[in-house]
Amino acid sequence: MAVRHHLIDHPPPAVWAALEEETLYGEWVAGTSSTQSERGRWPQIGSSITYMVRVGPKEFQGRTTVRRIDRPHALELEADGGPLGTARIAFDIRPWGDDRTLVILDEHPLQGFGGTLHNTVLDAVLQVRHRTMLARLAKVVDDVSAKRDIGGPPFTAQPPE
Repeated sequence: MAVRHHLIDHPPPAVWAALEEETLYGEWVAGTSSTQSERGRWPQIGSSITYMVRVGPKEFQGRTTVRRIDRPHALELEADGGPLGTARIAFDIRPWGDDRTLVILDEHPLQGFGGTLHNTVLDAVLQVRHRTMLARLAKVVDDVSAKRDIGGPPFTAQPPE
């Protein structure tokens, strides 16, 4: 099980604004691109989005489904990377002082390749991925907050290059 935390210099509602915008998923989740809505209204329970997952030169279609939401405290997702298997990804979102948020990310494989080969080496790889992912989430929260602060239109993700 890989658990990592990151302190974001914005209050929890700003973090939720980024997590609840399905078009931003590919902006902060490392290794994903071309996100699109698949089912339901994100992030309602059972809603899902699809995206492309790149592993070296290979691409796989992935799907993430919302399994639990307890706004403003928790969001739990199930990511299905096709042949890579499935994983539980849980966000614990805690206010930290007046205007900061502590985000705790807990991910572990459920089924498939990742579940079969789950070990401390895989956890170490996930730690590196989580460091990148949480830093990217913080940047997206900065961008979303800046757009809202200047009264601009809601932030929309740029298509991948």
